[in-house]
Amino acid sequence: MKSFIIKSLSVLSLVLFVSCGQSTDVVESGTYTGTVIEVEADKSEIYVKTEDGKTLELYFIEDTKLTQDGKEVPFSTLKTDQSVEVEVEKVGKRLDPLSVKIQ
Repeated sequence: MKSFIIKSLSVLSLVLFVSCGQSTDVVESGTYTGTVIEVEADKSEIYVKTEDGKTLELYFIEDTKLTQDGKEVPFSTLKTDQSVEVEVEKVGKRLDPLSVKIQ
């Protein structure tokens, strides 16, 4: 019985953990404009809310080009509430950011 309770609590904890995460959308490859709503520097990841209300989860890849005013800038330049234009490539259910332009 004790084992059953522990397993049940573990499953419940996992469900709560997953349900508290950021809900994201997968879109087709293309260019989107929106606002940065979260920056996770330790993961080189940003969340962007597009103009049509979708939330994109973008993990920077080796080839991602981040620019501002036409010049490449470091990831640390990204802040929440910045307007951005992102070019993404859909790879399965993942979105790879090819370029991120801070507006």
